[in-house]
Amino acid sequence: MSTTRARVLVVLVVLLGFLTAAGPRPAAADPTLPDSLWFDGTALTVRDGRFVDGHGREVVLRGYNVSGETKLAENGGLPFASVADARRSAAALRALGGGNSVRFLLSWAYAEPVRGQVDTAYLSAATAQIGAFLDAGIRVYPDFHQDLYSRWLFDADSWYTGDGAPKWAVELGDYPDEFCGICPFWGQNITSNAAVTEASYDFWHNAYGVQDSFLDTAQKTMAYFKQHLTDTQFAGVVGFDPYNEPHAGVYDSGQTSRTWERDVLWPFYERFRARMDAAGWQDKTAFVEPNLFWNANLDFQRQEGGLLDAGRLGPRYVFNTHFYDQKAISGIFMWGKAQDGQYAGDFGTVRDRAAATGTAAIVSEFGHPLSGTVSDKAPTVLKAMYQALDSRVKGASWWSDPTSSGPVLSGSQWQWDIYHGRHHELMNGNPDKVLTGGDAWNGEDLSAVRLDDSGTPVLRQDARLLDRLYPSATSGTTVAFTYEDRSRDGSTTLTWNPVPSSLPNVARLVGTGQYGLLLWESGSGSAPTELHLPATFPAGATTVVSDLGAVHAPPAYGDATPIAVAPEPGGTGSRRLLLGDTDSGTLHYALVTNGTANPSAALLAAARGELTAWAAAVR
Repeated sequence: MSTTRARVLVVLVVLLGFLTAAGPRPAAADPTLPDSLWFDGTALTVRDGRFVDGHGREVVLRGYNVSGETKLAENGGLPFASVADARRSAAALRALGGGNSVRFLLSWAYAEPVRGQVDTAYLSAATAQIGAFLDAGIRVYPDFHQDLYSRWLFDADSWYTGDGAPKWAVELGDYPDEFCGICPFWGQNITSNAAVTEASYDFWHNAYGVQDSFLDTAQKTMAYFKQHLTDTQFAGVVGFDPYNEPHAGVYDSGQTSRTWERDVLWPFYERFRARMDAAGWQDKTAFVEPNLFWNANLDFQRQEGGLLDAGRLGPRYVFNTHFYDQKAISGIFMWGKAQDGQYAGDFGTVRDRAAATGTAAIVSEFGHPLSGTVSDKAPTVLKAMYQALDSRVKGASWWSDPTSSGPVLSGSQWQWDIYHGRHHELMNGNPDKVLTGGDAWNGEDLSAVRLDDSGTPVLRQDARLLDRLYPSATSGTTVAFTYEDRSRDGSTTLTWNPVPSSLPNVARLVGTGQYGLLLWESGSGSAPTELHLPATFPAGATTVVSDLGAVHAPPAYGDATPIAVAPEPGGTGSRRLLLGDTDSGTLHYALVTNGTANPSAALLAAARGELTAWAAAVR
């Protein structure tokens, strides 16, 4: 045997031994993302009602809308004034806000300012700004955004404004002068302003061919993105949201909200889906929204819907909805604060509709005003919404009934706007109405971020609420998840999910700290389970108790390390916990906490014993 052949055999033996110990490793991803590991960078698809990556792991998308700035004219319908601002915002969103995804707003008015002509300068700028997020390891799903159809429907001295359709589309219609009557909330224009309702009606009925023009522009936009993003960047694009908050405007005689969805809205989505395919987005999903009011929590606003007659949507569509607590926002129909489990039913309905349609779900907008008369409710409303995204079981019942949790929902909070409070927006083009405060749009103030005096992004909400522990990728099937963030309402610490007294050592380990608990059934074991680690969980203060082991201060990731910490891809300094298993069909658990400094081996062992018995009993 030659020396060369002998060396080759030695190498093969070593490699085979490694693969047997660690499990087969798929081909490495394009290592262009800083801090990427061998299992990073694959595209997402939908399978069995979940987002899944190239390794078959269930993926949860959490993040923000970027941003309401797109509704304004000051930056030409773009979320950012520059790519540098986009990069700065993306890094902060990852490191401060804990997000792994964004809904990236686009403007039809700026994409097609002249009928039949896309503005390639606008598309180029949008592509570069999207790329800034993709390069930070943040997945993106673009959204052609509209509210109240178009700003061009509104008078220069109006109380309100809109966004969406171009000026030429409005000029085609002979719409009445806009007027909403007694409308203290801008959303009332959707059904009370004849200019808005008639223009919306015309869009859905393709009057003057406006819907055709929109679809043409959408296809050209998607084709442009595919051509000008790198392959690695394009893999991070999850899909496209065709139309924000659709509503009929006016129903035809005998038509209901349900038949409108069936006969008008769904055919539009099928047409949009065909345009995605033609643009080279065959493997991306359409994030389709039902009638805006299908899940309103005020009875007089709710309209029957939820794509009830669309059948099984399958993997080419995602059930995409919004949720705002209009009772809390009204200041009339909900006087107090949100409580433990407040939105379990509302978000449970989202899970049920997605399951019925055979696809994944995402709540692509949720939030609450951060100033004004009802802003005092924001800490509890947002905590209850995140709680409901994590589990359909309220905190007081979770430990006794975790397997009723349902899937962990993806969601994008409204919104992430670094220009909050620093705008210079001429409302409806009126130089006498320059808006600078809040979101500079119809009196809203919901941005989770702002710039401080040095120009550094800082959070406007409790970091414990926003930067959350969550299972970003689960190897197998998620059985249950909960997170007690210990966020504050003023000086009050909100603890809605205390560890039960029946687990005294677990309670002692957690103490007054934050904790999360994931139950999952293993799959192939080809790539580890990942949980985002908030900044409040530095490796040296993090404890993990799992059937895979019990570790304080988990080590850096290695193939032979079942519990480890690694940077998240993108080079922003955010971190993840990696849990490796190599079996299939086994129930695993992992408690992650920052509650006790330097816990003893005896405490870790006792807590592990309690959790093992608990997990066996609840299954």
